[in-house]
Amino acid sequence: MKAEFDVLILGAGSGGYACALRAAQLGLSVGLVEKGNLGGTCLHVGCIPTKALLHAAEIADGARDSAQFGVRATLDGIDMEGVNSYKDGVVSRLFKGLSGLIKGRGITVIEGVGRLTGPREVTVGGSAYSGRHVVLASGSYARSLPGLDIDGDRVITSEHALRLDAVPASVVVLGGGVIGCEFASVWRSFGAEVTIVEALPRLVPAEDEASSKALERAFRKRGIVMRTGTPFQSVKVTDDGVAVTVEGGEVIEAELMLVAVGRGPSTDGLGYAEQGVAMERGFVLADDRCRTNLEGVYAVGDIVPGLQLAHRGFQQGIFVAEDIAGLAPATIDEAGIPRVTYSHPEVASVGLTEAQATERYGEVESLTYDLGGNGKSQILKTQGFVKLVRRKEGPVVGIHLVGDRVGELVGEAQLIYGWEAHAEDVAPLVHAHPTQNEALGEAHLALAGKPLHAHS
Repeated sequence: MKAEFDVLILGAGSGGYACALRAAQLGLSVGLVEKGNLGGTCLHVGCIPTKALLHAAEIADGARDSAQFGVRATLDGIDMEGVNSYKDGVVSRLFKGLSGLIKGRGITVIEGVGRLTGPREVTVGGSAYSGRHVVLASGSYARSLPGLDIDGDRVITSEHALRLDAVPASVVVLGGGVIGCEFASVWRSFGAEVTIVEALPRLVPAEDEASSKALERAFRKRGIVMRTGTPFQSVKVTDDGVAVTVEGGEVIEAELMLVAVGRGPSTDGLGYAEQGVAMERGFVLADDRCRTNLEGVYAVGDIVPGLQLAHRGFQQGIFVAEDIAGLAPATIDEAGIPRVTYSHPEVASVGLTEAQATERYGEVESLTYDLGGNGKSQILKTQGFVKLVRRKEGPVVGIHLVGDRVGELVGEAQLIYGWEAHAEDVAPLVHAHPTQNEALGEAHLALAGKPLHAHS
């Protein structure tokens, strides 16, 4: 096996494999080190399997609520074995496709745990490999809290949650961020009693405040119990589940507790600090060109501070490959990375929240277009809104969406933000009827001072 490469990548998740594929396409020799399966967290224990569960949950809700569409159906229950086999089938097809791509591009896959043992050297199982450029892409793990033991049985992380063979009767979800809200949504659709405990004042706290409020309203309607502004204190495993104590002394009992307090960088014991890589709280510090403080060493994905999203890592991987090949790619605007929480309803956004825009630009204007005026949303019986934030008489700098399937709208929203469009630029564009996309068009019409329907 070749021991020296143009690009040597540590980790084959979204960031690592995208970098490998693009670098190989550009004619560079590539070594890709991976201890598990190609595809990393996102493909095997993250985005893909959780979205499959969420789709199964949507089908369950469809069966349960079918009468309101004039369809007689009953929900006889959830066959977790069937759900898991559907989910695993999706993952394995994508995994097979990715493995074929990697092989077809002539990328050398080095299986095993890699450690950085020199500025441009990675050692795997006693063999040293070197690269003219090294890319650190070791990903993240499900974080816990100090003194909180995860036993994988009663107190679990999202990885354990994806392998459950039965629907729990009741769950406490610790953490009201994206992962917590998605699992809370799935389990509620599957018939479980769900309580979310979040220390911060609102769910999905990184989103615009209006989006958080709308999600909380929808969750309340679905019977999901929320304790926001409520720090966790302790958990005790009992004979039939868990007893969770929160600040103020209240005890919440349930069959399971899901710990969804975020993801930490997987950098421990990988030799980064020893080789002099600049780090902070376990994260690798990199500039806007993904370069670390060591010459020729890059870092991408969840180990770099910022949004921990597969598509961010993926884009950074492509960026690094092009940078190494001398194509001088334009830097990635972090605010322009779309964000989606795939709960029921979905929350999606791109750009700045109203609070961030106000802080950055001073005077901003916002407009909220209610999905009540959108034909397709009425057909789907979903509620929510499109909220636009713009600089005073300037471009749209933030787009916030709530409602079923709005994750599919964030593509156009991203173009509007990315191309610094003014409301007047978007208003004349023809949106197909009846689609939810029209809501974006109507919101911009209203913001351009030509509202066709009522808006708030």
